Amino acid sequence: MYKILTKDGRAKRARLETVHGTVETPVFMNVGTAAAIKGAVATSDLEQIGTQIELSNTYHLHVRPGDQVVKKLGGLHRFMSWDKPILTDSGGFQVFSLAGLRKIKEEGVYFNSHVDGRKIFMGPEESMQIQSNLASTIAMAFDECAPAKAERDYIEASVARTTRWLARCKAEMERLNGLPDTINPHQLLFGINQGGVLDDVRIRHAAEIAEMDLDGYAIGGLAVGESHEEMYHILDVTVPHLPEEKPTYLMGVGTPANILEAVERGVDFFDCVYPSRNGRHGHVYTNYGKLNLFNAKYELDTRPIEEGCGCPVCRRYSRAYIRHLLKAKEMLGMRFCVLHNLYFYNTMMSEIREAIENHRFAEYKKEKLERMEGSCEEKGEQI
Repeated sequence: MYKILTKDGRAKRARLETVHGTVETPVFMNVGTAAAIKGAVATSDLEQIGTQIELSNTYHLHVRPGDQVVKKLGGLHRFMSWDKPILTDSGGFQVFSLAGLRKIKEEGVYFNSHVDGRKIFMGPEESMQIQSNLASTIAMAFDECAPAKAERDYIEASVARTTRWLARCKAEMERLNGLPDTINPHQLLFGINQGGVLDDVRIRHAAEIAEMDLDGYAIGGLAVGESHEEMYHILDVTVPHLPEEKPTYLMGVGTPANILEAVERGVDFFDCVYPSRNGRHGHVYTNYGKLNLFNAKYELDTRPIEEGCGCPVCRRYSRAYIRHLLKAKEMLGMRFCVLHNLYFYNTMMSEIREAIENHRFAEYKKEKLERMEGSCEEKGEQI
């Protein structure tokens, strides 16, 4: 059950009750594609840094270790030792990202595995079956993520097929949730709005999928080549046509600035690989911009990544030590940076929720963006 607790402009402060616990929104979902956060971060770490919900990927877990294996082991929660909510992406994004390895047809998509080249078929029913085997809290509908700047004819045909696939997803999930051997018979289904950067297609598709009375609604096909301004414009025109009383999820987004802008437009679920990917390359977030810990200026710097940060890394280790680990190619250095970045994102979402509750989100957003703009090195600041 999803309930809006308060609003500040279009920004929503809400709560989603699930069979695996409560999610306070706006929320950032920490991305563990193959049932693990890249950078040697364990689920015990996720608990320590305030993670509410984790995201894993249907396609990757279908390829390895196999969704049937996960089902035999009791589902994804038991498999990865995580008792809070999990959202599984449908595999639809791989239709976009593995363009050289797939063929799209009405029945579904034919892949060649990126691991060993074996042939895989995934359609709406198969995606729902895999996600049911994984027993995630929230399953995403199978869709096609068309390139944002594709031709209108292509986008319109793709969106129409995504709508047909969504109807099949809903029917199949209802069937699966009624089977006696289903691990999570309370699995939720989120549909996905598509339409590139075409206002009319986005609006029409939002209206169509809103009629299906799903558990939540995502906006897909953004952060795939369009500008930030185009993304914000699409949110401006699309979000008002999605049911406000249901969760709204902006897929694959993004930077702290992207998240703040989207929250202001009524979005309350986010996921992105940025904090973990940047962390693995020594780039860490602070309230005053990003630091590149490979820089020589940190060789003798005994301060934490950010003064006052409550993450387990900043409470104990120095920039100098973390830089040494990174330079020495010790995995511990990557782990520390990823942990700090995820804590930064999770903490920012907590601050956002508090700002909305206190009806000062616009003020918070302005202050946060002004402080974070650019990198610390570019500013020449001694922080």
